[in-house]
Amino acid sequence: MTPKLIFDVHLDLAWNALDCNRDLRWTLERIRRREIGMTVKGSARNTVCFPEMRRGRIGLCVATQFARYLPYFGREPQTSQRIAGYFSPEQAWAATQAQLAWYREMEGCGEMVQIRSRAALDSHLTRWLNLPNEKPANLPIGYILSLEGADSIVTFEHLEKAHAGGLRALGPVHYGPGIYGHGTDDQGPLTRRGRELLKAMELLDLILDVTHLCDESFWDALRRFRGPVWASHSNCRSVAGWNRQFADDQISELIRRGAVIGMAFDAVMMVHGWAHGRSQPQDFGLRIEKICEHIDHICQLAGNTRHVGIGTDLEGVDDSEFVY
Repeated sequence: MTPKLIFDVHLDLAWNALDCNRDLRWTLERIRRREIGMTVKGSARNTVCFPEMRRGRIGLCVATQFARYLPYFGREPQTSQRIAGYFSPEQAWAATQAQLAWYREMEGCGEMVQIRSRAALDSHLTRWLNLPNEKPANLPIGYILSLEGADSIVTFEHLEKAHAGGLRALGPVHYGPGIYGHGTDDQGPLTRRGRELLKAMELLDLILDVTHLCDESFWDALRRFRGPVWASHSNCRSVAGWNRQFADDQISELIRRGAVIGMAFDAVMMVHGWAHGRSQPQDFGLRIEKICEHIDHICQLAGNTRHVGIGTDLEGVDDSEFVY
């Protein structure tokens, strides 16, 4: 039976539309045909657009803003040819505002609707859940705005402005070192600015997204932060051994804090031994069902199903290494 609504808690829609130059109102076939022959990694391999989201009943998502500050390119892990970095936080802020403008345009043409409150959420869910199963959805897709990596927050006045514009969740870091802490493949606690950021987030009742925090920054953040927590797109280290995933003690702490962990569909986050740029899903007999092992592991640790969801990241860095 087709579900009436699926909630995907991590999609980089605006980044994908602007940096990859994709009109997400187009059909998947049309987008892929336009990219045939392009040499940029991931070309003609995208999986998400508004028609496909509606066909799959993904009527609600956490949609991101994403822009990095990269003062030292040589120190940064290069996860994709498409990741752009900026030489100042001010440039990164401007990029996130362009992404916000794209979301506003999609609202204006009826493709999306921003969810800023519980009342707006309840209203949106009612519209989708009352839609007959046999009819494809023509309703706007709801989105909750999140910021992946906080390098673009130049001052805390910028954070207040972002919140006024609908920002409801924030992850302090991405890969490597950042202004506010240390991310994937790096090590170290939050910076002084990172500790101040958590205090400002508490005052605004923003959700802390612990995805991408390295182990030391993860524990530092959870010791200090008293507000709501989630992990939008992270898997289990016991099933896929890499610091990008959570160890069991981290998962247990997130469960204790009432968090939900969204399962990501990047192959490197699903199995042991994946090599970026060399491995292929067929090398591991890898299918989408593998994610069920991660889901089951969290459910076993929790003793229930309330702490796991999906955060596919299928409009993420590079869809050529994602599992469908």
